[in-house]
Amino acid sequence: MPNSFPSLHVLQDYYKKQEKNALEEYFTFLRFQSISSEIGYKSQMEACAQWVMSYLKRMGFEAEIWPTKGHPVIFASYMRAGPSQPTLLIYNHYDVQPVDPLEAWHTPPFDPTIRHGEVYARGAQDNKGQCFYTLFALKALMNIDGKLPINVKFCIEGEEECGSLGLSELLAHKKKELEADYLAIVDLGLRHPTAPAVTLGVRGIVTMDVEVKGTKTDLHSGSYGGIAYNPLHALVDILSQLRDSTGCIRIPDFYKDVQELSPEEKQRITFDFDEQEYFSTFGAKPTGGEKNYTPLERSWLRPTIEINGISGGYAGEGFKTVIPSQAIAKLSCRLVPHQSPEEAAKKIANFIEQKAPEGVEVKVHIHAGGGKAVRVEPSSKCVQAFAKAYEEVYKTSCAFTYSGGSIPIIQQLSEASQSEVVLMGLGLPDDQIHAPNEHFGIDRLEKGYLIIARTLEFLAN
Repeated sequence: MPNSFPSLHVLQDYYKKQEKNALEEYFTFLRFQSISSEIGYKSQMEACAQWVMSYLKRMGFEAEIWPTKGHPVIFASYMRAGPSQPTLLIYNHYDVQPVDPLEAWHTPPFDPTIRHGEVYARGAQDNKGQCFYTLFALKALMNIDGKLPINVKFCIEGEEECGSLGLSELLAHKKKELEADYLAIVDLGLRHPTAPAVTLGVRGIVTMDVEVKGTKTDLHSGSYGGIAYNPLHALVDILSQLRDSTGCIRIPDFYKDVQELSPEEKQRITFDFDEQEYFSTFGAKPTGGEKNYTPLERSWLRPTIEINGISGGYAGEGFKTVIPSQAIAKLSCRLVPHQSPEEAAKKIANFIEQKAPEGVEVKVHIHAGGGKAVRVEPSSKCVQAFAKAYEEVYKTSCAFTYSGGSIPIIQQLSEASQSEVVLMGLGLPDDQIHAPNEHFGIDRLEKGYLIIARTLEFLAN
């Protein structure tokens, strides 16, 4: 361990002195309206990417923009630690979710506001907050010590929230640049503010639209009710057949490649779940999914099909007696290791289309950009380094968990960079990511900064 490397105490003192400047930079980052899924924000996406690249260059990184058919990727590297030290590739994203419904926000989503120690803004946690404390940690190390203890690369994309298609298409041509020993995905979270944990896996994902078409035009429900087959009725009937009364998915062979964890593997994971806390936070009981499994087993270890939205007919104020000409549903399917997104999607599409009743046409459109599930071993040197840093910062033991979420690009990025994966982050279940009033604690901004900085030391040879 280099004697000149700053201790936790030195890092804490540095943050206290720099917190005002850090928050100003963080707020600048948050003000960019970097919504990747809506074409009207393209200029904001580009401006945000340029800001991140400039930040990295000022820190002493070699940084560049990688153009894609969609939104740009920022790549940066610091290789001055030399070949005797490992290389850590860090993944973040600068794009954010749409802000709808805007009227549900207590303050404007791109005007960061501090309330009760929390920063409220779109992207405050996902992923600008986690990206920023990572950037700030490396900036601090450079300012304090003039160098980094290991080699570091950044891959910061702008399409995580809409499928990572641009980065996915780049990977085959950027293997040399991305080559690393370890890959840190800094986009995960904790189950509780005082319970540090390294995440050992995320689920895969595939998404699709289901379109049901009936008559050529909307019809009067009095004149044609009982004659025309209502596409909404057909859609609801089809979707109701996806799962049985126990929550099991009824798609033929859907579970064929699903493998249970061994008892030994389960013992390494913390499955504690407070149902009362869940109810207090979200106002409902955790009764979804397969009833033969515990809540966290259902969330982390089992595949799901969820209906994310249904549209058709009239849903405005008052009433309109109409039989719609079409109805649409949006579905997402979370997958576990060994399940192929392509194969799972085909099975679902075939099942749905075969259930089409006479009188309507049913089509399933499978979206590009799905991804496989990822799991890593707790014995990995990188996992152990992050766990040690968590324990030092939180002053308590670090657990190992999984996440039910998905980051589709992980497996591809790991294969392209030939690196071991570690998944970490400081998000909390009630941070309201993807919802109005997203927020992230200022205390976690500091903790994330400390964990990243200390992990780099623990990874140094």
